[in-house]
Amino acid sequence: MSVERIIVYSRTTGFRHESIPTGVAACQELAAEAGFTALATEDPDELAAALPGARAVVFLSTSGEVLTDDGRRTLREFLAAGGGFVGVHGASTTEYDWPWFGEHVVGAVFDGHPALQPGVVVVEDHQHPATAHLPARWDFTDEWYDFTTNPRPRVRVLASADETSYEGGRMGADHPLVWCHELAGGRSFYTALGHTEESFADPAFRAHLLGGLRWATGAA
Repeated sequence: MSVERIIVYSRTTGFRHESIPTGVAACQELAAEAGFTALATEDPDELAAALPGARAVVFLSTSGEVLTDDGRRTLREFLAAGGGFVGVHGASTTEYDWPWFGEHVVGAVFDGHPALQPGVVVVEDHQHPATAHLPARWDFTDEWYDFTTNPRPRVRVLASADETSYEGGRMGADHPLVWCHELAGGRSFYTALGHTEESFADPAFRAHLLGGLRWATGAA
C-alpha cells in the first residue's frame, strides 16, 4: 500500500527565517506521525510537478514571490480539487503580486510586527485539532504578526492575540492569529506563530501544527 505524501515548501525571495531548517525537520516528523511521507523542497518547478499527487502542501515561512506561473496555476487547481494547505508564520508574507493567494489561500496578508517578545494567545475554539489541547490562555513568544485586514468575517478564527499582553500590537481588541477556511476549495489552515527555532521543539506548538496538518489533509 502506498503512503500518501505532503509537500513542505520553504522557498524565500524576501526575509529568510533562521528557523526554517528546524521547521522543515519538524514538519517531516509530524507528517510521519500523521501517516504521510514528506517531500521538502525550495524548487518551484519541483513543487508544481509534485502538487497533483500530494494530499497537502505546507508553506513554511515562505516569503516574497516564490511560485512560477505554472506553480500558481497548479496550486489553484490542487486546492480546487480538494487539496489541503497549511501556512506557517511567514506564509502570509508571500506572493504579494498574486492577491488571490493572500485572500483565498492564506486568508490574510502580513502587515508588520513588533519586536520578538512574550505574549498571550487566546484560544477561541477548542473544537479543532490544532487548538483542542491548548489552554484558554497560552503563553508564547513570537513576533505577533499584524495583518492588512481582519480575516474574521471570512474564516473560522481559532485563536487570537491579547494585545494587552505585549507591546506594539496594531489590530486592537480583535486580532486573529490562527484560523482555517475553505475559500479556495480545499481545507486551508494558517498559524501566524512559529518564528523561533524553539517553537518547533515545543510540544504544545508541535501538537498545534500536527492538528492543523491532520485537519487540512482530512485525517482528523
